[in-house]
Amino acid sequence: MSERIDALDVLRGVAIMGTLGTNIWIFTDPVGPAGFLGALGASGPVETFLRFLTNGKFLGLLTLLFGIGLELQYRSAVRRGLTWPGRYLWRATLLFAEGALHYVLIFEFDVLMGYALTSVIVAYLIGRSARVVTGWMVAAGALHVTLVSLLTLLLLATGSAQDAKPPGSAGALYAQGSWPEQVAARLQNLGVYRAELIFIVPMGIVLFLLGARLLRAGVFDPGEGGARLRRRLAVLGLGVAAPLNLITSYAGPAWFAVDRYILPPLVALGLLGLISSIALGLRGAPGPLRTALANVGRTALSCYVLQNLVAGVLCYGWGLGLAVRLDPARPWWVPVAWAGICVLFVALASLWLRRFQRGPLELAWQWAYQAPWSRRRVDATT
Repeated sequence: MSERIDALDVLRGVAIMGTLGTNIWIFTDPVGPAGFLGALGASGPVETFLRFLTNGKFLGLLTLLFGIGLELQYRSAVRRGLTWPGRYLWRATLLFAEGALHYVLIFEFDVLMGYALTSVIVAYLIGRSARVVTGWMVAAGALHVTLVSLLTLLLLATGSAQDAKPPGSAGALYAQGSWPEQVAARLQNLGVYRAELIFIVPMGIVLFLLGARLLRAGVFDPGEGGARLRRRLAVLGLGVAAPLNLITSYAGPAWFAVDRYILPPLVALGLLGLISSIALGLRGAPGPLRTALANVGRTALSCYVLQNLVAGVLCYGWGLGLAVRLDPARPWWVPVAWAGICVLFVALASLWLRRFQRGPLELAWQWAYQAPWSRRRVDATT
């Protein structure tokens, strides 16, 4: 069982680092998210390849891991004889609140709010029959593919936004604006920045349920059955989906949605198979790399928020303003910024875990989760 937990921690650590690998291109754009939305990901060949390495893939991996975590929560509740979803709905509420604060205060493209909404739906499905779960997966998958197809057809018919230029005020907001001005802009443009939930929630339903099914199928079992399943996932994701994803990355901005929401989740399955095979195959004491990844995985929520906060401080005008200052060195300085931020939160996570079992946000979150029932126990004894 410890190997399975270690493998999950390593996977979470990889997913958190990979998520920053996508987000760093938004932070380092001289006009911030407005530049990303205005170009729909259009960039030069080198930057396109660098974006291809992370775009959507680690979002998919993180989503699969949330589904696996939900399945583990369900098993725990069943073992303890608790009503399901019961307390899990409070957990989802806290996750949504965390995501809302993260969105308003730090980052326009927060995923936690979408995960919270998805988890409420999936919580009512996780213990249902295979037929019901399959029906929901097919329905949500069909909706997701339809939405992506409609957006792609629209972009192909009307022309891509490759030449679109964000308004000057949007560029000035991130190059010169203050942090309170950016907070106000997020509140004013809630519909624009939260539009990604239209894709994340249906995709999340499929991947949450798929993650739960993979756990039940023994994807982390060290035996031959688990190894065979992991090999198949690796072939599907890395041997088939990844080459197709590389093609769509260079196909033009009109293929943005396919390039982010259709093929990358399949690549994520390959990453799940490959990384878990490596983690489960290692013997002996964990090496420095595995330990570092596991530490990030154990403090995943804290590292996710910290990496976006640090990226904002480094890149935006109210901080060091490196996005504008180093724009002539783009794209070469962007991977360096990614690596520097990763080294920072790996070091902080490792130092923190020497004294605590959970990350700082995880501890606060756990306290908030347990608080209502702790008060009830106190009231019952008085």
